[in-house]
Amino acid sequence: MTPEKLRTSWLVDEPVPHPEYPRPQLKRAAATWLNLNGFWDYQITKTESGQVIKEGKILVPFAPESQLSGVNHVLQPDETLHYQREFSFSQNPNMRVWLHFGAVDQNCRVYLNNQLLGEHRGGYLPFSFDITDVLKNHAGEVIHQLTLDVQDPSDTSMDQRGKQVLKPRNIWYTPVSGIWQTVWLEFVPATFIESLKLTPDLDSASLSVECRINGENGSDLSLKIEAYDGEWQVGIVCGLAGSGALLAVSEPIKWTPANPHLYDLKVQLKRGDRVIDEVTSYFAMRKFGKTRDASGYWRFTLNDEILFLYGPLDQGYFPDGLYTAPSELAMRYDLEYTKAIGCNTVRKHVKVEPLTWYRACDELGLIVWQDMPNGGHKCEDWLSVFTIFTGFHRNDRSILRRFGREDASNRAQFLNELREMIAHLYNVPSLAVWVPFNESWGQFESLKTAELVKQLDSTRLIDHASGWFDQGGGDFQSRHVYYKKLSASQPDQRILAVTEFGGYSLMVPGHTWDESVKFGYRFLDSPDALTKAYLDLLEKEVKPLITKGLAAAIYTQTSDVEAEVNGYLTYDRKVEKMDRERIRLKHEELIRLGSVV
Repeated sequence: MTPEKLRTSWLVDEPVPHPEYPRPQLKRAAATWLNLNGFWDYQITKTESGQVIKEGKILVPFAPESQLSGVNHVLQPDETLHYQREFSFSQNPNMRVWLHFGAVDQNCRVYLNNQLLGEHRGGYLPFSFDITDVLKNHAGEVIHQLTLDVQDPSDTSMDQRGKQVLKPRNIWYTPVSGIWQTVWLEFVPATFIESLKLTPDLDSASLSVECRINGENGSDLSLKIEAYDGEWQVGIVCGLAGSGALLAVSEPIKWTPANPHLYDLKVQLKRGDRVIDEVTSYFAMRKFGKTRDASGYWRFTLNDEILFLYGPLDQGYFPDGLYTAPSELAMRYDLEYTKAIGCNTVRKHVKVEPLTWYRACDELGLIVWQDMPNGGHKCEDWLSVFTIFTGFHRNDRSILRRFGREDASNRAQFLNELREMIAHLYNVPSLAVWVPFNESWGQFESLKTAELVKQLDSTRLIDHASGWFDQGGGDFQSRHVYYKKLSASQPDQRILAVTEFGGYSLMVPGHTWDESVKFGYRFLDSPDALTKAYLDLLEKEVKPLITKGLAAAIYTQTSDVEAEVNGYLTYDRKVEKMDRERIRLKHEELIRLGSVV
């Protein structure tokens, strides 16, 4: 089956793809926002000459490289992708209007009515513009014109790009350019709640709420914050706007994978007795940490109890939408399957998902390891193999050109995006571990970077250099093991975790991206053989290591991705390759064993 024909079964929502409110932790009423997804005009030109290469309609928020976009064109480094659409609405003169982009890959300029709003660099994080004054300058116009110019150097630059390459192969996939998350308008008062920072403290049964106010501030502004468990109010606090608030939560119910209990939050901004803005959010009462077990091994803890973590590496690719799932149902399916096979963890690999993905993890009870998307460059192939078999550790504080990080401005851009990612995802209850670097890809000064992460967020753990060039920092001794048998490591002062392993592979005819190529770490010839080999791997190699200190294991991977055929699921999500019940029982056994050591 050719890549152009492999599809999932989910239909795209019509007439607006991904109609869901895109920001579940800072949500306003339905009348205060407008989804701009749908068909836009596009044109692809040569950047230097302006020569038109392709033009027509593109379905936003699907990247032009994807089938669902209707374009099927890989944007080249010497090309520019131009988007254009018109919109209209009844503007309230007392409200300000913000334009939000969930994610645009990689570099873009945004115009409204031919006026430059600004530029943005980076392909994974949201950005916004206050367009109120531009709209006022065109107050007599009913229809407004929105334009984006996008360029994406992909792997010809050292910027953050995850697994995107212009020539896909093996573990490297089709690139994604342009808009790939929801575009939307939001209508807010002149003074409004811009952001919330929520920090639960299980020990004191409280929630710290930091509320940033945009607009005129004054002594007459106050906040009313209420927490609800269903219809029951479980906490309330009032205070001055611009200052932090501590909300006591009555008899808190702990969030766990077995009972992923979430509380609702309502925040009102008041001027005197009048409510001028209101948002809703949610939170969970939970606590991540580490402790030594009876044998002296370090273990991950949830709510001060040891919990063994097991789950898949999750790439977040779909054959028809690439970075963008066809629909909310499609996006949730992978997570629901992960939960159904008895896992309690998912590692989001070198990608930042829409906030609705994290909301699903919160609701399902899946603990998230969050990778920072990588830039720079990877090791040479020979060094990768040498590292796998010898455990060679390269120093990441010198000769930074080996990592593609010799440019100081490039390193600064990485750190800026890392800060933004942590701030963006800080409120996610299920997120337990930050992963700044993976397998040396663009790795530099990881000890210093881990300290920065800890300063930004002391409530979570850090896997500072997942896989290869361990510098001895962070909270995890993090190993990737392929091609050879799992074995115990020399204990140190960190938690032992195998953060990638397995990758057992099976090609399923009719459900493969390209049947002429395949990549995996061990190939099996039938579902029965794959299931048996997988269960043997867990029984003979993973299970014995638990009593020797192993505290977490991440299997490669949720689904096949292009040439990689090592998923629990085929790339189109139509075939489960292994016996669901048998692997569920084994996963639950490992978690029980590892949680009572």
